[in-house]
Amino acid sequence: MSLCTAGPSNPETTSNLTRLGTAMKRLHAHFVGIVQGVGFRYTAIRIAMRAGVTGWAKNLHDGRVEIVAEGGEEALEQLVRELRDYFHTYVRDVRVEWEEPTGEFTEFGVQF
Repeated sequence: MSLCTAGPSNPETTSNLTRLGTAMKRLHAHFVGIVQGVGFRYTAIRIAMRAGVTGWAKNLHDGRVEIVAEGGEEALEQLVRELRDYFHTYVRDVRVEWEEPTGEFTEFGVQF
């Protein structure tokens, strides 16, 4: 799989498992609805970079968009909330699972 990224996250706010003293979390989300072909993944990059989270967004064959991201809980909730709000006419449902972070990401991008 290849990854298209928008550049590294801000190194001043990113470390492997802590960010500005905030414990990191891992978000695994599936967005359901008309979420492909509308700029969803690239909007996710912009929001993620602004929120300071790392990870990726990927179109799935069944029409959903999958997002795996790591950051502070508040920043991850911001990512989901802003995507849901921005695409409110397209998103029918969001399924979120919280996982332990791995610290594997250094940026947020699109996975193919």
